[in-house]
Amino acid sequence: MPPRYRYEEIADDLQKRIEAGEFRPGSRLPSRRELTAHYDVTTPVIDRAMQILRVKGITETLAGVGVYVRDTSGDS
Repeated sequence: MPPRYRYEEIADDLQKRIEAGEFRPGSRLPSRRELTAHYDVTTPVIDRAMQILRVKGITETLAGVGVYVRDTSGDS
């Protein structure tokens, strides 16, 4: 199995935390600063992890406001 990038591990961890209900639909994820401190990584690593979650449709970013968990209950 090929090695995984840290941003992939962080995206997976955040996705699991969302699925476990730690972050509910409509709730705001911790700030970039909080996430860099929690995971002990640089800002670009967090940005990359956030990009993965956004592409998967798990989160949405509101410019200048934050990253929120999407409510996918109504999606087909």
